[in-house]
Amino acid sequence: MDRTPVIQLEGVTKAFKDTVVITDLSFSISRGEIVGLLGPNGSGKTTTVRLINGVLAPSNGSIHVFEQDPMDESTDVRARTGVLTESAGLYGEMSAEQNLAFFARIYGVSHPESRIRELLRQFGLEEHRNQKVETFSTGMKKRLGIAKALIHRPEVLFLDEPTSGLDPEASRDLLGYIRELNEKDNVTVVLATHLLKEVQDLCHRFLFLHEGQLIETGTLRELADKYMQTFKVRVETDLMLETSNYHGYRLDCMEPGFLTFIVETKEQVPMLLRRLLQDAPIYSAEILGRDLETLYFNVRRRLV
Repeated sequence: MDRTPVIQLEGVTKAFKDTVVITDLSFSISRGEIVGLLGPNGSGKTTTVRLINGVLAPSNGSIHVFEQDPMDESTDVRARTGVLTESAGLYGEMSAEQNLAFFARIYGVSHPESRIRELLRQFGLEEHRNQKVETFSTGMKKRLGIAKALIHRPEVLFLDEPTSGLDPEASRDLLGYIRELNEKDNVTVVLATHLLKEVQDLCHRFLFLHEGQLIETGTLRELADKYMQTFKVRVETDLMLETSNYHGYRLDCMEPGFLTFIVETKEQVPMLLRRLLQDAPIYSAEILGRDLETLYFNVRRRLV
């Protein structure tokens, strides 16, 4: 992955009159990364996205996108970035094709007809191109919203709660589109959401916000290594035990076909599995508590 930073924030603070909503925020995002901006409602995710886009000016600190100030060079920055807000920002009385044509004109897209056809086909909306957007389902509006954000082939895509209001199948499809964009076109993606389970396997790295402050950042593996004190290993096996101690490994739970052990370090996991294989077959093994949601709450308990 190219480590060239495309987004840089240094000591950014934002206040509305006497209310501070973002405090001393500093981070960078590299080209080609998918970064999850995570936190509960009211944590400052949407405000951060608006600051990076130049919609809001910081009270203090500096923001650079492609080494440009998004407030001073807003036209250049917006020509290279795309945004999908929670509401998608579409015109309901216009058709899908008319919406894309309208935004293509705003961005000065050359050969807009071919680009519009390409996007409608890519997002499964070709047969609905003449249908008014006000008749679309939430999932169709989200897909058209991403198509709108991509009409000018941006290098960075900002997504604010992109799966909000979608059913599980529509959410899976939408996240699949995002992954494909990143892998095929190296689009950098900043994804603001509070739905941790949905983005765990999509994002390369995570930024945790709480009350406008960055409280932690890292990959899933880095967070697990830092915040997991012990490791629970659930093993699918035929082995039956009559004691809570198995060759020095503590048995935490026994269910039909499964044994759950507690080990002190990650390095003990393969040792435990090798020991088990000497006595019975193993069909699967899983380290519990390494999911993003569990780690997020571990971070909050320790740091908030």
